[in-house]
This record gives sequence, C-alpha cells and structure tokens, in this order.
Amino acid sequence: MIRKAIFPGSFDPFTAGHLNILNRALTMFDEVVVAIGINQDKRGFLTMDQRLEIIRKATEGMKGVSVIKYDNLTIDTCKELGIKHIVRGVRNMLDFETERSIADMNRRIEPDIETIIIPTSQEFAHISSSAVRDILKHKGDTTQFMPKGVHLPEID
Repeated sequence: MIRKAIFPGSFDPFTAGHLNILNRALTMFDEVVVAIGINQDKRGFLTMDQRLEIIRKATEGMKGVSVIKYDNLTIDTCKELGIKHIVRGVRNMLDFETERSIADMNRRIEPDIETIIIPTSQEFAHISSSAVRDILKHKGDTTQFMPKGVHLPEID
C-alpha cells in the first residue's frame, strides 16, 4: 500500500523552510502532493503560474513529489485524491496553535483524515514567506531563504 500525504499551502513563495518540511515528510510517506491553495483572505504576491514553476524547480528530480493547485477545502481535495494524511509545518508555538485548530476542525469534518505537524528544522525556523516577500519588495537578496537554484522574479 502506498502511503500518500498532501502538503497544502499558499506557498507565496515556496521557501527553503517549505522544502525542509517536504523532505522530512518524504521520510514518512511514499508520495507527497504539494498543493497550492488559493486563500481568499490573502492577496497573492506571486501568480499561481510563478508559484507552480518555483515549486517544480525546487522539487526537480525528487521521487514521490507532485505539485497541484486547488481552490476548495483541503479536506475535500484529500477526499478527491484518496489521501488520508495532511502534512503541515510549524516554525513556532503560534504556528502550532493555528495548525492545531485547523487540524481539529478538519478532524470534525472528516475523522478519517489525520494531520501530521512537523516542526521546521531550527536552521529554517526564521524563514517565512511574508519576510521573503518583504525582502523582495525592497530589492533585497532572497537567495539564502530559497531552495538552492531557485530565484524569485524581480518585482517592480
């Protein structure tokens, strides 16, 4: 039986911290679907196509990884894909409390789908997509916060 999980997020942009969580999830699952969600509460910084391209570049050659986009509840996407596990990364206790609340709600909606919360490795705990966006907006160098070989587009 193939162990499969979904790793959902807005990934605006996908950072070295996200890649760390994905690599660690692959030690537990045979396949991980990176699912780029459309969050109605967030105005996207990068286009969906740019996010797809960045994640595909970051995961190039990685066995067991696929990338999709979705615009419904994560739980519904899990059901559509026959996935029973959601992977979420956390950097700190605030992230943990948010993710725990979401996991509890998802479990009430669909008790057969479990959330696995993975703490980010310490070396990546300071990296957030919002901080990377801010650096990019101010023409700073984001290289050290991105997966190797991935460069963000220049913003005017």
